[in-house]
Amino acid sequence: MKKILLVLLLICSNIFAVDASLEIIKKSNNIPKLEISVAKDSMSKEYTNKIKKLLVEDLLVSGHFDVKESLESVNFNSAPNMLSLRNRGIDLFVNLSISESSFGGLNLNFKLYDNNSMALILEKRVNSAQLDRYPFVAHRAAILINKHFNAPSIDWMDKFVVFSVYRDAKKADIVIGDYTLNYQKTIISGGLNIFPKWANLKQDSFYYTTYNSGTPQIIKYNLYNREKTIIMKSDGMIVCSDVNHDGTKLLITASPQGQPDVYLYDVDKKQKFRLTNYKGIDVGAHFVENDKKIVFVSDRLSYPNIFSKEINGRAVERLVYHGRNNSSVTTFGNYVVFSSRESDNEFNKNSFNLYLISTKSDFLRRLTSNGTNQFPKFSSDGESILYIKNYNEKSNIGIIRLNYDKSFLFPLTNGKLQSIDW
Repeated sequence: MKKILLVLLLICSNIFAVDASLEIIKKSNNIPKLEISVAKDSMSKEYTNKIKKLLVEDLLVSGHFDVKESLESVNFNSAPNMLSLRNRGIDLFVNLSISESSFGGLNLNFKLYDNNSMALILEKRVNSAQLDRYPFVAHRAAILINKHFNAPSIDWMDKFVVFSVYRDAKKADIVIGDYTLNYQKTIISGGLNIFPKWANLKQDSFYYTTYNSGTPQIIKYNLYNREKTIIMKSDGMIVCSDVNHDGTKLLITASPQGQPDVYLYDVDKKQKFRLTNYKGIDVGAHFVENDKKIVFVSDRLSYPNIFSKEINGRAVERLVYHGRNNSSVTTFGNYVVFSSRESDNEFNKNSFNLYLISTKSDFLRRLTSNGTNQFPKFSSDGESILYIKNYNEKSNIGIIRLNYDKSFLFPLTNGKLQSIDW
């Protein structure tokens, strides 16, 4: 147990030791080895095996454990052969058991054993009211195991992602799901519905753009009462690209006079303020530096690039000096991730990679290496990047764990991802 706590303590200390140059730390391979098994007497083997697979993935994605499925099989109330596990170098053992609840959901019970101290160290139950939400049961179990060792938080795994999926020409649906896409529920369908953006940290509402009512408009949709509220209309392009921390301010791209510009929208006052005034294209703005500035995409250099300006100022500053087609951006604090086209081939598909920079330094680091990687989004804690990867004709959600130099892909089985938020 002391060995495991020491390793995870070192991980915690390194996570927050990132200096101003944004040097991404590669973690040591000396992390606890963990095996996950399904109890012999588990009632629902179908769902238990699904949850086991997801729990393995979650703990691998966390970066805090070396995880695999176990060949051990014992009843839930029986202890595993911890001596044998320890002799094989396995530090931790998790046993899973599931029972379906009387209200149509499921109960996951799990036990966590420390093979080095030969002891049961954690026993928990996680519930879901709906069977199809079983992925969140796995995510919550992973979070509990992670928290037991005081490892850096992975609470974002229990959050919804909201995304738009192209179904056909001029048809795109808004869908919510878990980050692995094993759970999906279509919320808005019919016509062209794109660019969803969570309205707040509670994830009870989201904004999206619809082209189904003549003039394009941004709609706010409440997940609980299904209420739709029109926020803003504009001919041509209109998108809510960012929401500030408390949900009171929006950054909106709109083109009421032909060319798109960036607007600040006050949710309480229902007023908009124009932030850019350029004869070309200004789009995709995000708050940065505690909402004092914005970064946005503009063609001021005759090609898309990333610029910044103070919200109450007029001067515009070039932020990125890499590439000649930087078309999407996301921010967290002083950090910026942008997509950049790596080739210029009119006959073959071009690749786009993601890069990490800071508004406070000239450091640049590439985060992806192949395919088309676009629409990056920081996690709420700033330690992970969610993005869309199109590769070999398939659409995927990608997760980059910045402090672990690891990335993971989760494929979409039907349709093509248009945009995403979490």
